[in-house]
Amino acid sequence: MQSSRKVSALAVASVAALVLSGCAESKRDESGTSGSSGSTSNATMTFAAAGAPKTFDPFYATDGESFRPARQMFEGLVDFKPGTADLTPGLATSWNPSSDGKTWTFKLRTGVKFSDGTPFNADAVCKNFERMDKQNEAGQTAASYWNDNMGGFNKSKTDLYQGCTAKGEDSVELKLLRPTSKFPALLGLPAWSMQSPTALEKYKANDVKAQGDGITQSEYASKYPTGTGPFKFESYDVQNKTVTLVRNDDYHGEKAKVAKLVFKIIPDGTSRKQALLAGDVDGYDLPNPVDWASLKSAGMNLMVRPAFNILYLGLNPTKNPALKDLKVRQALYYAINRDQLVKTQLPEGATVATQWYPKTVDGYSDAVQQYKYDPEKAKSLLKEAGQSNLSIDLWYPSEVTRPYMPDPQKIFQAVKADWEKVGVKVNTVTKPWAGGYTDGTSNGASPAFSIGWTGDYNTPDNFLANFFIGKQMGVTSYPWGAQLQKEITDADSIVDAGQRTAAYKKLSEKLMKDYMPGLPISNSPPAIVFGKNISGIVASPLTAEDFSTAVKK
Repeated sequence: MQSSRKVSALAVASVAALVLSGCAESKRDESGTSGSSGSTSNATMTFAAAGAPKTFDPFYATDGESFRPARQMFEGLVDFKPGTADLTPGLATSWNPSSDGKTWTFKLRTGVKFSDGTPFNADAVCKNFERMDKQNEAGQTAASYWNDNMGGFNKSKTDLYQGCTAKGEDSVELKLLRPTSKFPALLGLPAWSMQSPTALEKYKANDVKAQGDGITQSEYASKYPTGTGPFKFESYDVQNKTVTLVRNDDYHGEKAKVAKLVFKIIPDGTSRKQALLAGDVDGYDLPNPVDWASLKSAGMNLMVRPAFNILYLGLNPTKNPALKDLKVRQALYYAINRDQLVKTQLPEGATVATQWYPKTVDGYSDAVQQYKYDPEKAKSLLKEAGQSNLSIDLWYPSEVTRPYMPDPQKIFQAVKADWEKVGVKVNTVTKPWAGGYTDGTSNGASPAFSIGWTGDYNTPDNFLANFFIGKQMGVTSYPWGAQLQKEITDADSIVDAGQRTAAYKKLSEKLMKDYMPGLPISNSPPAIVFGKNISGIVASPLTAEDFSTAVKK
């Protein structure tokens, strides 16, 4: 996920699992029966959240603080193995595509119920998909994950989803407009969680309305979210800034180890750290890398996730025409001392990025053109392009830390200093992350800006489509822009895994040699930290931790 929102079944790259010491990984078999590790307790686990959730309906969620509690309450048809980006059964025990990749058949778990007692079956699955697809105008704006990944609503000519058919009680067919590498991994994201059809209808979940520049949702999204997960919703206390979930004692799998899970909203990073050290909370996400050593020294359980993200500089020629020249873009890249930036500004384990997704993603190419730090080469290219006096507005966000960008200001300062060494005049622009930065960059208002992405699942399309099919990079202003977007869609539509990987390798090479619409900077391993009395949680490269396995001593 990038700003606040946004695995192929045939070929999936595994990411190493990291397990918090002291407890074996919990496992569920295909029938959903409990494993043998640990037992339940009456304990309450409190996790410090950086912000308030915007919604408890994951279909409309776009931010990590909404997704985190949603993952504890809801499940999708597919899931990801703990600690990896590999697919594993969720509410479906198996799945098979047709030979053309446009029809997928899912075999469903039996004996599963939503937390309100509604049976989970094929009819419930189809009601969920029809609900997702049939959105009013405001709902289509709010459901950005569906819009970005499906490309349309109401079975339109651009809508990947073309229908759901129940085949008895425990099997469904999903029909697609075209084959896509997104399937079935896409269905493991919170936005595609299965929700109780009874609750969705009773509390009018699709009653979404535009209000000024924002969106208002029904009471379902704030009071009655209903899934099949190991926790269920109890309350959201706005005044005390706490979200409370309780154990779902009727859960079909292994029951949550703690009886209650509380998310306490503490916006300030230093305050979250102090609350953990004081024992007021049991964990928080994205501790500042400068605090890692002191947290470890204090006995805290700090886990560093595998790097499954990318930091990059977006370049938008619609806001600075000089950027249309490939030599200028190459010069800006040669001018950045990425090795030094990674060494001084990013945590241990971070690496210099050479292309648009991490090495663990299929389609990564070792043959891409390299751009080693070379300020003299940068000056020469700027001179050849007639841009020796180039001036550029460079944006960076305030009031935020991201997995790929722990200290945005310091990263900005490093890039600014490097560009100024080769004669580029850098004009500083900073905006709060949630106060104009993400909206401005997403809508193409910035000529150059720091941004990034944590993968949702393990396909190149999850990275490339989010970067280059949209407004923020101004790709369509290039003469090759439409061609690039077509190549991304064409590669995603290849059914054969080997042919698809080869196409993505070729595309990676073209992106770094001929297209170069932006500048990949680094891949960085983010951390999550818990108190010394918490064990059993598996760190996720997708930042998708399951808290039901947490043991509190």
